[in-house]
Amino acid sequence: MARVEWVKQRLDNWARWKSREKGNGLGFYSQAAFLRMAVDGGGYRDTSIPVDDVEAGKTDKAVQSLLGPHPHLHRTLELIYLEDTGVPECARRLCRAISTVHANLAAADLHIATYLRQLADDAELAAERAKKSFTT
Repeated sequence: MARVEWVKQRLDNWARWKSREKGNGLGFYSQAAFLRMAVDGGGYRDTSIPVDDVEAGKTDKAVQSLLGPHPHLHRTLELIYLEDTGVPECARRLCRAISTVHANLAAADLHIATYLRQLADDAELAAERAKKSFTT
């Protein structure tokens, strides 16, 4: 089973967001972007990949939704994305085959994709209902 590319990208964003969360408790930058630039015009002091905080928050809810029904998928995501173990080390820690870790990642992608699509459908339905309530 193949990975879902857009979910992988969201999980990468989520991992960056979670790593920032450890630094200051919220997942947001602890310093404004303009303060990270060098004053002398010599470029940036550090390079940083931008994080979409809203997207990461939704992805976090999707990942947390795996805890109850699929804790093994949640743990796989934690090891791969938050602890940055890589697939072989993740397989070793979980006492699973590498192919099982790949299958777990693909299954987690599908669950997250379904969760996020349902979330979007619910938001669209709520917006539609709100729009009708103003027009009638």
